[in-house]
Amino acid sequence: MRIDLLRGEAAAVTYDDGGDLDRVLSPRPFLTGTTRSGAGVTEVTPADHRHHLGLSLALPDVNGVSFWGGRTFRRDAGSVLLDNHGIQRVDEREVDASGGRLVETLTWLDHRDATVLAETRTITATETAEGWDLTWRSRLCATAGDVTFGSPQTNGRDGAFYGGLFWRTPFERATVRTHDGAGIAAAHGSLSSWLAIDGPHASVVAATTTAMPWFVRDTGYVGFGPAVAVTERRRLAAGDTLDLTLAVAVMDAPSTAPDQVGARLLSGILEAV
Repeated sequence: MRIDLLRGEAAAVTYDDGGDLDRVLSPRPFLTGTTRSGAGVTEVTPADHRHHLGLSLALPDVNGVSFWGGRTFRRDAGSVLLDNHGIQRVDEREVDASGGRLVETLTWLDHRDATVLAETRTITATETAEGWDLTWRSRLCATAGDVTFGSPQTNGRDGAFYGGLFWRTPFERATVRTHDGAGIAAAHGSLSSWLAIDGPHASVVAATTTAMPWFVRDTGYVGFGPAVAVTERRRLAAGDTLDLTLAVAVMDAPSTAPDQVGARLLSGILEAV
């Protein structure tokens, strides 16, 4: 099922429930979008990483279960394809198409269809003078017992601490800026509240309130997101919750004041809480 959250003259934001995805991709809902000029800012199932799904909430290791898709990195074996792919099942959904708002409750099921997590998710998309803004908020609850979150880095692969709200762009390269400076060395692992990604035909400014380091790639493929598990596994006791947020401003041209755009996005997140 596909839902249009925003559709203007050319700009579009579409939400897909991921129901027709192969199990090896860890089926989950995902979001895609284009700018006012029609340039794409998301990529789904690219040849190099078929499990990359535009913008989605993807975690590579939840109690050993992959909600990321593809191969799993193991300290003693490297990247291996395992029968450990979970699924995010949508249980309830409310959509306000005119307001560009979607609210869902989901259950995260492991490869044996046992419950691992429960989630409430809210997504809003609004038009702006330059393009559109989007905010994604998720609250994960450990309803079925203690949970730990890992990444390839916590499992032994240096630098690969991806996992969380992750955005895959169609760009082969990009210029990256943060509060800490320009370039991948400043951005990857930064705790900057905002991140600017300037591709060949479109730009994105992202912000988060979670104080999680940014995982960023700027060549080969371009992708980014605040990372859940970086230097060690993140633990969530039974009954506890983990809040994840990502707000983005999408436009055709690079922002001349990404810090101001980031502040606006952060204000929008906080006002909605």
